[in-house]
Amino acid sequence: DMTLRGISPSTQRGYIGAVRRCAAHLGVPPGALEAEGVRAFLLHLQRRGVSVAGVNHHSVALRFFLRVTLGRGEHIERIPVLREAKRLPTVLTPEEVSRLIAAAPGMKYRTALSLAYGAGLRASEVISLKLGNIDNRTMTIHIEQGKGRKDRNAKLSPHLLAVLRAWWLEARPPVWLFPSRLSAFDHISTRQLARGCQAAVTAAEIKKRVTLHTLRHSFATHLLEAGVDVRVIQVMLGHAKLETTSIYTQVSPKLLQAAESPFDRLPGIGAPPA
Repeated sequence: DMTLRGISPSTQRGYIGAVRRCAAHLGVPPGALEAEGVRAFLLHLQRRGVSVAGVNHHSVALRFFLRVTLGRGEHIERIPVLREAKRLPTVLTPEEVSRLIAAAPGMKYRTALSLAYGAGLRASEVISLKLGNIDNRTMTIHIEQGKGRKDRNAKLSPHLLAVLRAWWLEARPPVWLFPSRLSAFDHISTRQLARGCQAAVTAAEIKKRVTLHTLRHSFATHLLEAGVDVRVIQVMLGHAKLETTSIYTQVSPKLLQAAESPFDRLPGIGAPPA
């Protein structure tokens, strides 16, 4: 059912794991799952302190299983998807980005973090890059089957190209740009890349809550602050909706500082204090 609907292998594994955990908790075979049991399982996850995103992951997987695989669509309305709190993304300053990249544990991770920031790539996009995806003629990086199973081209800057060339001269990867230590014909995992990023955060003594995705957020925010049109940034990030990209207008301190408050233009207010 999942394959027929084009659901990615990683999402399929997540859905299967969610169904397996629910069935094990209730002590019933998966085919016997019904709305009330699923609701009890979701309450169990909430009591254990599982995040809203974690509960929703299980809810969406179980709704799919009941509606599509078991044909019990009448149960779906009783299985909620929780509303998540909207939080602004963490953004690093350019100086913090430089410190983070410089503190990466080795050239492989320094290059990977440079790509995440320099082209605004997701973790899954960084690890799955092949040598053939780097086009120094058009100065683009070809992203194959990114989020939403879409291809796109990311910008390859001259400085980023120089970093990639230095990495290739040192490692000479045969296929994947960032091969696994276990096999040159397989790439590193997102977990390995995340560990390398956290090691760099610690070494750089950055106190903000930083993940690899923070570099993508920083890329978009710094472009916006440099005057790049938000619609261009939308294309560079591969966002389907402009509203998704517009979030960065809310996290840029430079844009906020540049906007003059109408209070300062009220007649009779006088000059601001020195």
